[in-house]
Amino acid sequence: MSVFEKLNHWATTSISLKLITIGIIVLVLLIPSSMLNSLVYERQSLRDGAIGEVSGKWGAEQQLIGPVITIPFKSYSINEKKERIETIQYAHFFPDSLSIKGTIKPDKRYRGIYVVVLYNLALEIKANFKPLNLKAVGLLPENLELEQAFVSFGITDLKGIKKSIVLKIENQKSEAFGPGIPVNDLVSSGISSQLPINIEGNTNLAFDLDLNGSNRISFVPIGKETFIDLNSSWDNPSFDGSFLPENREVTEKGFKASWHVLELNRNFPQQGIGRFVSLMPIQTTINDVYQVEVPVESNVKDSSFGVKLLLPIDEYQKTLRSSKYSTMFILLTFLVVFFAEIFKKKKVHPIQYLLTGSAICLFYVLLLSLSEHLLFDQSYLISCIVILIVIGLYAKSIFKSWGVTGVIVGILAILYGFFYSLLQLQDYALLMGSIGLLVVLATLMYSTRNIDWYNPSGNKNEE
Repeated sequence: MSVFEKLNHWATTSISLKLITIGIIVLVLLIPSSMLNSLVYERQSLRDGAIGEVSGKWGAEQQLIGPVITIPFKSYSINEKKERIETIQYAHFFPDSLSIKGTIKPDKRYRGIYVVVLYNLALEIKANFKPLNLKAVGLLPENLELEQAFVSFGITDLKGIKKSIVLKIENQKSEAFGPGIPVNDLVSSGISSQLPINIEGNTNLAFDLDLNGSNRISFVPIGKETFIDLNSSWDNPSFDGSFLPENREVTEKGFKASWHVLELNRNFPQQGIGRFVSLMPIQTTINDVYQVEVPVESNVKDSSFGVKLLLPIDEYQKTLRSSKYSTMFILLTFLVVFFAEIFKKKKVHPIQYLLTGSAICLFYVLLLSLSEHLLFDQSYLISCIVILIVIGLYAKSIFKSWGVTGVIVGILAILYGFFYSLLQLQDYALLMGSIGLLVVLATLMYSTRNIDWYNPSGNKNEE
């Protein structure tokens, strides 16, 4: 036998070379697998763009802060020349009791093949302010500009306001809210209204809000006691943020939820100056009391909470999760074909391995494209059936045996079912995955225990 014939015989019979070749093919197939992840992110980005376009015209995610009473006051400081400087600052006061009750009316809109979750929010808002605590922020009554006081209410996206908002003040004439806030050191976007105020008496405010938004609604608990009650016909809510509801009820007909948050549950005071800095009185050499800013590290928005209206299925997240198993699935499929090759003593060319792996990669492309139009479960089933038929017919042409083809297709069907079950699990996915791989490994070890890997064909060595 010539050297060339020996090399050719070794190349076609060497198990080690075949395994190395299979490993190289798996590495090559990592390229389309990574491209698949990029495709999922691209489609997800298109979906998010469509949602942003519709939400931008209807109303974005809404965050509500208020109502807040703001009073301008004169502040004095001393410069380097020891000259007395007068400036105007703003003191913000939060309500002692804040009650918000309302209904979320959800709606679905379509932009091409994408679904956008919108809502209309109808709220009743009531706030009670007890006599303002000026000492807590070191203010002197004679420095207050009470005629310039106003009440503000923060709304993230003003495009969502559907009706005029009238502020009802107990024992006083009602005032209409106007757009914008005179100073945005606490709230950057919202509405405001002039407010005649008596700092030594109670102030009770009330108004109704008709607001459009999308996807999520959140609140900031600025009251000493904040009570929020919401109900909706949406049956798939997600309660998030700094506080979960004390009581909630979720059924097929919708949900009801209520929150009760105390002043002590959050990390900011009930009143503050400007960007929530405290003012402390100090005594100077000229026996006058001035104000000095002392920063307080707090952010009112960090304590926000609310509810998100989730779609029942996020096909992109599930497709992305399933694609993470693609390399493992390709490797297991190659092992099945490889052992079929060993037991049937039928040579399978590397090109045939490559084509089989390409069919598996195509499964995820089919799953992604179908899931944009059908339910994910239906898309997964259809993609499985199509790929199993393709691989089964190809295996039949290779091994010329319906028995071997049935075994290969059956094992692949079990693997597809196993990986689908992992997608449905959240807390136990790692546990079940590790157990499943252990079972696969044990089965392979048991099935191949009698194979002579130095001479798997059973033929005598030739010179």
